Amino acid sequence: MNCNIIKDLLPLYIDDCCSEETRELVKEHLDSCAECNAMYLEMSSSTVLETSVSTPNHMKRVNDWRASILQSLLFFILFGAITLGVALEASTDYNQLTNGYFAFNIVLPATGFMLSLANWHFVRLYRSKKVFSRSSMLFTLAITFAAHIWCMGHYEIGLSNFLSFFESNNMAEGLFSLAQATAFAFGCEIFLTVVFAIFSKTLSDKYAELLGKE
Repeated sequence: MNCNIIKDLLPLYIDDCCSEETRELVKEHLDSCAECNAMYLEMSSSTVLETSVSTPNHMKRVNDWRASILQSLLFFILFGAITLGVALEASTDYNQLTNGYFAFNIVLPATGFMLSLANWHFVRLYRSKKVFSRSSMLFTLAITFAAHIWCMGHYEIGLSNFLSFFESNNMAEGLFSLAQATAFAFGCEIFLTVVFAIFSKTLSDKYAELLGKE
């Protein structure tokens, strides 16, 4: 077969886009023609190199996009939770028993998690994704705790509020009443803070993995 025809068919042969009959004819020609075989080897090596270079770059772009989507989605969800908590809190009267309930149990945990996402922008500064994920979890806990202390001052909840449960001589009743009040006032906050801290560790680990952090 004419070499010019074979050279025209080589791209199809390399990409395996030709019929079996054409493939056999090209293969037979390559076995007998050194010039065409050399061109085939050169074209094959170039194709392999381009594939090996472009695939990682493509995957990196895809993973960067997924990491951005993950962070943005968390921002929107947490912002929505904070907005809901603020709206519910605003609907309660100052003298109601539930005043401050939604601030403690919805706004604070969601705010702690959302603010800890700022740490994700510095993921490349950490030496490993393990250190980064643990730091994200600690940031969530620390911010939530600091916000909790501030909120207690804002709602004027002090030590005297807790000591009031022990005004009677019955220590057991005082402890039981304190446990009930704590569960009502802060139970959901404690639960959500723990859940968000676990989510922070797990999702930040996935985020670091998408960005190629070892």
